[in-house]
Amino acid sequence: MNGERASIFGDDDFDVSDFQPRLPDRPAAPPEEVRAVSEAASFRSREPKDVAQLPARREQRRYRTGRNAQLNIKVRPETLEAFYALVDQHGWVQGEAFERALAALERELDLQK
Repeated sequence: MNGERASIFGDDDFDVSDFQPRLPDRPAAPPEEVRAVSEAASFRSREPKDVAQLPARREQRRYRTGRNAQLNIKVRPETLEAFYALVDQHGWVQGEAFERALAALERELDLQK
């Protein structure tokens, strides 16, 4: 080796006209045939479910309240629905409802002492 790198721009007479994209050896299988084979092999479909079967999405709740810390908790679906129903019923934002719930829990625990 001579210790020098070859220049990528050094050979101006490099001919690329012989390069062609490869064509597939055979045409793609029809979608119906692919679906039949995949269903026979128990592959799950990644196509979206029927929109009518999906649960309705909630309206985005975005408010400027100064609350900027996030709390993520796992709850049961019925608890989540009850929380949102309470928030909607009173016109609170979620953070306010959580603060009120925390204050009520503290009052209850103080009464038990």
